[in-house]
Amino acid sequence: MPTARDSLLDAAYAALAARPWAGVRMVDVAAEAGVSRQTLYNEFGSKEGLARALVRRETEGYLAGVTRALEEPGPTAGGDVEARVVAAAAWTVRAARTNPLVRAALTGCWSERLPTPAGGVPGQRGAHSGGAGAHMDGPPGPTELVGRFCDRAVAALEADWPKEDLPELGTACATAARLTLSYVVAPAEPDDLTRQLHRAFACAAHRA
Repeated sequence: MPTARDSLLDAAYAALAARPWAGVRMVDVAAEAGVSRQTLYNEFGSKEGLARALVRRETEGYLAGVTRALEEPGPTAGGDVEARVVAAAAWTVRAARTNPLVRAALTGCWSERLPTPAGGVPGQRGAHSGGAGAHMDGPPGPTELVGRFCDRAVAALEADWPKEDLPELGTACATAARLTLSYVVAPAEPDDLTRQLHRAFACAAHRA
């Protein structure tokens, strides 16, 4: 059974799908979640606190999907490194297409329909004023998300990467993350992204 916090975040996301964030009312979010408005304020402190928590949940969910894609065993013994990176890239593009908060966090482009967490500066770190949600950091911005994609890729893939080429793995993963982000910003044919990712890893592993 979902917690009150989860129910409130689900209700806030549903409300955002139906109207701009400026038109989302706290009383309506609480009613949709089946809790009191006081419970909502106890959990998040303010509407800004709710926005930060919602964006944080959606971006963490996106990153969890990246990890799942990277940890899927490949079709060959030892795992197909390139196929797992392609799967993580495909998940990123799909998540950005279907989730406006993930797309905004990845690109840094926040439309007027969306909340602008952390005082309008996504990626800002540190404490914020306002009730129980004040201890929460702001959501990650594009640079942090690219870095976390890269870090997770290195951690997941290094065991299946040729030991003599391990120094190049970080560069290959960073290239993959930035290539993927470019396809989020300017969508193109998925096969083109796949080819570029394979090329990047082939060069990094000295197999070009």
